[in-house]
Amino acid sequence: MLESAAPALFSAFVWWFSTGIVLYLDGLPQHTFRWSVLGSAVLMGVGFLGLYNVADDQTAAGAYAGFFYAMLIWGWLELSYYTGFVTGPRKIACEPGCSGWRHFGHALESSLYHEAAIVIALLIVFALTWEQPNRVGLWTLLLVFCMHESARLNVFLGVRNLNADWLPPHLSYLRGFLRKRSMNPLFPISIAIGTTVTVLLIRAALANETGSFEAVSMTLLATLSGLAMFEHCLMILPLPTNWMWRWGLGERDLLRPDPPAVR
Repeated sequence: MLESAAPALFSAFVWWFSTGIVLYLDGLPQHTFRWSVLGSAVLMGVGFLGLYNVADDQTAAGAYAGFFYAMLIWGWLELSYYTGFVTGPRKIACEPGCSGWRHFGHALESSLYHEAAIVIALLIVFALTWEQPNRVGLWTLLLVFCMHESARLNVFLGVRNLNADWLPPHLSYLRGFLRKRSMNPLFPISIAIGTTVTVLLIRAALANETGSFEAVSMTLLATLSGLAMFEHCLMILPLPTNWMWRWGLGERDLLRPDPPAVR
């Protein structure tokens, strides 16, 4: 039983802890940001090297390693964005009345460099694992990227819980690209696709021998996908969303309330 649950527990812990660390470092004084980003860049380098070294490892340990190394890479991508080092060419809020595709274009400009960095990271991981049996790192990074883009589009279109309090002061202009609504047309599609992916991954995990490379890989990915769906659900449920990372957020949620609701 423990052997079956271990990959799920590992995936959940890495997801929870890495998110909290990024939030904590982002809440420190700005003069610490360069050291945080530099330190995470070193870890990202470890992630790339690690993925290359385990690309031919089809053991359970290799699956765990591939997943962990991919999350190290994602950690730098997230931290570099929230510290403001890699965002986009637009660093101001939209003028009142800006809407539609023009508003969407401005939102894209605000994170264009970050999106490009993610694509570059994916291409590097793709090259490092080309024609290799262990591509857990690539699937992990691709899964996180897709769920991240889904979440970003949903908060742009409108959800109940925006988590705008997670944004540090130097990114306050991004609040203008968040919309508070009870629901948006994309949300059910996101849930349907994400749930289908999660179910397929669970079925693939159960179809393989417990503790095997395939079972561990699919369980790690299924748990991550399920947690992403859980995060999506927290966007619309009338529940507090900061309790899981209170230790990383500190008092930021008390200082910056969410934008008013737009019906």
